Amino acid sequence: MNNRKRAVQARVHGRVQGVGYRIWARGEAAGLGLMGWVRNERDGSVTAWLAGADAAVSAMIERLRQGPAGASVSRVDVEEIETWTAPGDFRIVA
Repeated sequence: MNNRKRAVQARVHGRVQGVGYRIWARGEAAGLGLMGWVRNERDGSVTAWLAGADAAVSAMIERLRQGPAGASVSRVDVEEIETWTAPGDFRIVA
């Protein structure tokens, strides 16, 4: 079993604001046992910081590429994060 931990920042582009993307992402991430946060950006994208088991982070990245009904994701840019402080849960931040 792989217990490797991983943290990433994912920037989601497309029609991802005004469609419930952050609420959907919070539920998906919580279901995978991830820690971190999600927020809207001024340019219309959404940023998510994800931390947890490698397999769960990878699964969440794939889910971010699909998004909820009503969203249209054009691309997801993923950056590996070496060290960062995450909340003990997954939340929406301003």
